[in-house]
Amino acid sequence: MSNYKTVFFTMGILQIILGISMLIPILTQIIYSELDSSFIGAAIISIIFGVLFFLSNLNHDKKLNLQQAFLLTALSWLTIAIFGSLPFIFSNLELSITDSFFESMSGITTTGSTIISNLQEAPRSILLWRAMLQWLGGIGIIVMAITLMPIMNVGGMQLFKISSNDSSEKLLPKSKEVALRLIYVYLTLTTFCALTYRIFGMSIFDSITHSMTTIATGGFSNYNESIGHFNSISIEISSMIFIILGSLPFIAYIKFLNGDKKIFFLDTQIKSFIKIIIFSVILLSLYMLFYTSNFSFINLRPIFFNVISILTGTGYVTGEFDVWGSFPLVFFLMLMFIGGCAGSTTCGIKIFRIQILYVFVVNQLKKIIYPKGIFLIKYDKNTIDDKFMASIISFIFLYLVIFFLLTALLTLSGLDFVTSISGAATSISNVGPGLGSTIGPSGNFANLPEFSKWILSFGMILGRLELFAILVLFLPSFWKD
Repeated sequence: MSNYKTVFFTMGILQIILGISMLIPILTQIIYSELDSSFIGAAIISIIFGVLFFLSNLNHDKKLNLQQAFLLTALSWLTIAIFGSLPFIFSNLELSITDSFFESMSGITTTGSTIISNLQEAPRSILLWRAMLQWLGGIGIIVMAITLMPIMNVGGMQLFKISSNDSSEKLLPKSKEVALRLIYVYLTLTTFCALTYRIFGMSIFDSITHSMTTIATGGFSNYNESIGHFNSISIEISSMIFIILGSLPFIAYIKFLNGDKKIFFLDTQIKSFIKIIIFSVILLSLYMLFYTSNFSFINLRPIFFNVISILTGTGYVTGEFDVWGSFPLVFFLMLMFIGGCAGSTTCGIKIFRIQILYVFVVNQLKKIIYPKGIFLIKYDKNTIDDKFMASIISFIFLYLVIFFLLTALLTLSGLDFVTSISGAATSISNVGPGLGSTIGPSGNFANLPEFSKWILSFGMILGRLELFAILVLFLPSFWKD
């Protein structure tokens, strides 16, 4: 395995960082008189393994090749989920290994599905750790999507390379500098979100934890009722604003800092993202107006919130939208698949892929009408070549195939159809709550069979890493020199 020394060296660094980050919940334990050995033990184990990986691979190569990049991406997220589960295993919540891994994977992939039934009674340190996992997962996916994914040519992300063919549009010369800018933006948004929550009535602890999960579009909350617990229109509006900010392409923030002040008004993805939100709210409002007898303008509040939360994959809820009728459930299922913008903390298929697929379909129809015509596929004034188009179509096709496979496996594990199909959608799209009485907005994933939880965990990491980064590891040709 000498060819992979760089992979394990980097994993060692990540493990050390993870272990050190576990020291923060220990401070929470001291403040709230909850001190036990859960985080101390988890931190020691994580740091020891990290140091061993680090020291045993000091003579590594300076650069990663393509094969190593894929392996590092998959292994780093998997190992963080494994070691991130240790505090849950060692806690007094008496969680099984399966439940602990599920909660950790749900956190680091910013999914937001939980198996903890009484969140209000959980230790503050555990609640903080859940939020930290989502926050780390959020910044992790942004850095990876913008700096690493384009190099690996995964899922069409090459469209969002840091530098284009035009040197005048070059943002920053090095990926390291880009990553630092991203962290700065991420920290700034999180800080402002926490301050806003605090101003509008959240406790210091709640404002910190919820700001982490809001910007990460993760959706973990400290209460079973999620954001609905606070019953505050100011908090809900603040949450919606910062969820949207976390769902925008972070490359746009860097362009803004570099002087492009109109980027948020001109970016094709952002404009479509806002249009989808407005269209969804109008459609659901009309449905509630004509097909229910209790509609009033006050219903716009939960409609707005849940549309934004589901579309972005955040998973916060303010009410039981599963009682609105069948159409909203089907519509929310569609929103789960769409997701937010590429290069953000959101998951799903991503808006830019939907846009490009739409243009492709329109062009194919034009070719039927005008067989001799030449029609170029353009996105945001850039011509899309056949290789890129094939990447987009392959991703969407594979996304749907895996969704149906996950659904089939969940039904085999004994779940009903609604729970299976929504569970598959919420895992691969990293949303959080599903549909139905079991895993819907008023339920959780605690009572699912263990086999179902492992299937959902696999779906989470597949969706988080854009499918190809995981599936390529199962090809025998990948391991050939």
